[in-house]
Amino acid sequence: MTGLPIQPIDEELQTLQREVQRMLGRCLLRLQQYEQLMKAIVAHHEISASGSPLESNQAERVADAANKTLGTLVGTLLGTYVTSGDQDEVAEPDAPDNIISFKMKMSLRMSAEDFDRTQNGLKDLVLLRNNLVHHFIDQHDLWNLDGCRGAQESLVAAYSRIDQHFEQLRGWAEHMDQARRLAADFAQSDAFRDLVINGIAPDGSVDWPAAGIVRALREAADELAVEEWTPVASAGRWIAERHPDQLPAKYGCSSWRQVVHESRLFELRYREVNGQRAAWYRPKKHSAKAAHSR
Repeated sequence: MTGLPIQPIDEELQTLQREVQRMLGRCLLRLQQYEQLMKAIVAHHEISASGSPLESNQAERVADAANKTLGTLVGTLLGTYVTSGDQDEVAEPDAPDNIISFKMKMSLRMSAEDFDRTQNGLKDLVLLRNNLVHHFIDQHDLWNLDGCRGAQESLVAAYSRIDQHFEQLRGWAEHMDQARRLAADFAQSDAFRDLVINGIAPDGSVDWPAAGIVRALREAADELAVEEWTPVASAGRWIAERHPDQLPAKYGCSSWRQVVHESRLFELRYREVNGQRAAWYRPKKHSAKAAHSR
């Protein structure tokens, strides 16, 4: 007998089976890349810190995201980073007045129609992922040629869908990264420090309950008060030694007495001391109660 030998059917089947394995592996690797990128977005789209010095909880957020499944990640992403235009903002409780805190949240806001389309697309992706991981060999008979060819067609379509979602997510990540870089530049600026630490807005207005000089006045009162009242001049000297950056001029005031008056957070009283009129202050009790009730 002459001519090329006929390849046995089992060798052709093995070749197709290996190709199905390669294509399935390609899909699963792309899905893992997708999950890694989504975990990064979920972990880093919100930045917060509290205390003095400011301490971030970012490591906890990264660890929490690392343990989430794709379905859970999608549920977390929707409504936090990806939001709908008709979705109300969820109010969060204020931090106590005696704790410095900072929080920045980045989001991608969509129309209600686009949000619904995105939500449905992500749900379909989770279903596709679960089918590939758990049910693929149940849905395709890989022990015959037709089954392998059908599996190949299915995997080509699956990879195309996964890759489209990956490119979309990468676009979101680039958007978030750009916002983070702008935020990082601002966080290193004097304007950021004045806003977060001192309560001074870029336009020069002062959020007195959040002002660093008010915290310093409270500390001085805790140390120097006599029957609840503290001499303003003594408090000024005490603060100048311990917090030299917290001076009235920073807040647009010419004296410590003006700071006490402008803040509206202290009671001010005048007493005769050694024949001289002196200003004394104490924190308003209702402001202290309000801080504890938050």
